[in-house]
Amino acid sequence: MNNQIPSFRNPDGFEIDFDMLQEFELGLDTYHPEQSKVPCKVLGYGEMSTVFEIHQETFEGLAFKRMSIFETDAELSDYATIYHEYNRLLEEEIGVHLPVHGYAAFQNQHKRPIFYIIQTKLPSPAIGNKAMHLLPENETLILFECVIRELSKIWMFNQSHTDKMIGLDGQVSNWVIQDFDPMQPVMEADACLAYLDTSSPLLRINGKEQMDPELYLRPAPSFLVWILRILYLKDVVNRYYDLRSVVIDLLANCCKEQKPELIPDLVVMANDYFAKEATDLEVETIGEKEVFSYYKEDAQIWSLYLGMRRIDRGIHRHILRRPYPYVLPGKVKR
Repeated sequence: MNNQIPSFRNPDGFEIDFDMLQEFELGLDTYHPEQSKVPCKVLGYGEMSTVFEIHQETFEGLAFKRMSIFETDAELSDYATIYHEYNRLLEEEIGVHLPVHGYAAFQNQHKRPIFYIIQTKLPSPAIGNKAMHLLPENETLILFECVIRELSKIWMFNQSHTDKMIGLDGQVSNWVIQDFDPMQPVMEADACLAYLDTSSPLLRINGKEQMDPELYLRPAPSFLVWILRILYLKDVVNRYYDLRSVVIDLLANCCKEQKPELIPDLVVMANDYFAKEATDLEVETIGEKEVFSYYKEDAQIWSLYLGMRRIDRGIHRHILRRPYPYVLPGKVKR
C-alpha cells in the first residue's frame, strides 16, 4: 500500500504492527465490515468514525477508531496536531482521565488519508451506557453525578482561562468506570471515570476553532452539505461548548437507553449539584420537559440524517461506482 504521509504515534502510547493495520485497511469492506479480509468486529459508531476490534494476535486488547474524513495530507496532519493538544489539555491541565492511547496515519489504496486512534480496549460492561443497565437506580444516579463532576472540571478550566476553551460531548456512552466489576456492579460516589471520545478535538484558542468545522460535514451527503452548513453546523458545534446544553444531552441519553423514567430524578440531581457544588459555573436550572423535548427533536434529526447517508452510500455504490469511505450502522434503536 502506498504510504506517502508519515505515520503518527503518540510517544506515551504503544507500538503497533503498522503493516498489519495497513493490511486491515486494504481489506476493509465498508459496506459489510464483518466480511473484511482481516476479521474484525465493530465496537461502536460515531458521526465521523467507526471503532473496530481487529482479530489479530498482535492487536489483542486494543480498539481502533477509524477516521476517513480527510481529503488531503495537510488536513490530517493539522488534525493530528490538534488531537494531541486536546488530549494533553484534558489529561495534564484539567485532570480528566483518558485510556492509554496512540494513533497512526497513512494513505489507503484509494489515496485517501486515514487516521486511526488506538486505545486500550476497555470492558464493555464498564462503559457508562452499559453499566447503567447493571446498576440499581440509585447508583445510576451516582454515575451521572460523577459524569457531571467531570464536566464541571472542564468548565472550571474554561472559566479560568481567557485564551483557551474546551468543548466536549458528555454522553454517558463516552465514559468508562475504572475498576468496574460487572459481576458485582457497584457505583461509589468517589469512583474514577475515564473519557473515551477525544476524536472530535473541540478546542478554541483566542476564540478561534482549531479543528476545521468543515470536517464535521465530510460524512454528510453532498446534497445536504449546504443546508447543514447554513442551518445546523454552528449551532451543533457551539452546544458542545455550553455546559448546560452538554448536561441536557447527557440526561437525554436515558431515552436512547430506554430508561426515561430516570430523567425526573436526574434533573433534580443535576440542578441540586449546580446549586450547591458548582455555583460558580452559574448553570441555569434545567427543566424535565426540556430534556424530553430536546431528545425528541435530536432523535428525529439524527434518524433523518442517517437515512440520507444511506441514500448517499447507495448513490456511491450503484450510480457513481465509487468507493464509499465510511461505515454506517444498521438500525439504531432510539
